[in-house]
Amino acid sequence: MKKTTITVIGVGLIGGSIALSMRRDPNIRVVGYDLRQDCLDKALTLGVIHAGTTDLQTAVREANVIFLASPVEQIVATIRSLVEMELQPGVIITDVGSTKAGIVKQAVDVIPDHVTFIGGHPMAGSHKSGVEAASDRLMENAYYVLTPAPGTPEEKVKQLSELLTLTRAKVVQMDAASHDQVVGAVSHFPHILASALVNLVAGYEEENAWHATLAAGGFRDITRIASSNPQMWRDILLQNRDPILKIAKDWANALEDVVHLVEQGDPEGIEHFFKTAREFRDSLPERKTGALPPLNDLYIDIPDNPGEIGRITTLLGARDINITNLQIRETREDVYGVLRITFHSQQELEKGEEVLRFFDYNVYKRT
Repeated sequence: MKKTTITVIGVGLIGGSIALSMRRDPNIRVVGYDLRQDCLDKALTLGVIHAGTTDLQTAVREANVIFLASPVEQIVATIRSLVEMELQPGVIITDVGSTKAGIVKQAVDVIPDHVTFIGGHPMAGSHKSGVEAASDRLMENAYYVLTPAPGTPEEKVKQLSELLTLTRAKVVQMDAASHDQVVGAVSHFPHILASALVNLVAGYEEENAWHATLAAGGFRDITRIASSNPQMWRDILLQNRDPILKIAKDWANALEDVVHLVEQGDPEGIEHFFKTAREFRDSLPERKTGALPPLNDLYIDIPDNPGEIGRITTLLGARDINITNLQIRETREDVYGVLRITFHSQQELEKGEEVLRFFDYNVYKRT
């Protein structure tokens, strides 16, 4: 049987994870392209790709499907370069950018008849970056949104959807404009809010150093996404400009309503504000991956005894449970401390919780 050739342009966290997923099928050959030879060498050493090259034409000449896993601002430029190259008849080009309308429109304007472009957005990520952080489980149970343009052949959409089952993601379809509105509200705008809140507290910190000290606990958790790549988010906001501006105006109106309730001293109105938010938030699926990566964190009460943290990590390691971070919380004043463990995935978290409860640790999750 002739092998299907998949080319991944940009062998980082997302591109590398897609490549690893594709390698589940022995009839697929994965070619990686990157500007940096050292990235390709690392991907080859880790078994992420079968072959790698820094020459774009060489990378795509035999490709049946091309994944554009480069930064958002580079995707359209790459498409323009690709359509000038020798490509296989019937090739599918898809991307992984978190904005869609602009990319889809510009792509459709330039692609020739023998090429099909289908926008894509895997809603999965990690606090780590680079091909060394790639995993064939990164997209498992996450939503993978496809945004085919009107007139895209249905058989091509079906072909790509079936290929993406190798990622074990939940493939769904929507139009590009709807995608940008939804993701703008549940992913892009929250990044603005988190960063704005951090900048606000940073300003207060100049007047009172207790702000940073007490922010080490829950504040750090709820603003974790403010640690994201500034250049990446600059480009995302500029690409998704119109939905972001609409959401920002709606947010300003909502905040003004709350301010008015407080000014009026309206207890019923204030309580209703928090009650409706709690009800909707509590109705959201707890174990599904959405536009924001979930917090795979467990909190453990531990006595201040020598070797206690080592005992916990030994218990988890003995059962091959993968953790990615440990942090001792310093906001407690009693004889117990709080250890936060970040797990590689929801599945690892559940296994870790079971082990630690068996050994009588007081374990809880932030919900």
